[in-house]
Amino acid sequence: MNITEADSIDELIADCADIPPSVRQSSSPDCPAQRLAPAWEVTEGCHAQVRDLDEYV
Repeated sequence: MNITEADSIDELIADCADIPPSVRQSSSPDCPAQRLAPAWEVTEGCHAQVRDLDEYV
């Protein structure tokens, strides 16, 4: 099997359309169960990393 990355959005859509329905369903035994990630929060540590920078890029 030769797997390459899509070069355009059209190729990506076509590739996704080729995924069998059994794999796309979250109840598939081949796919791990989906789980919710904890909410991300901006902490004082995040602010401290950029506090003294004139421009954050």
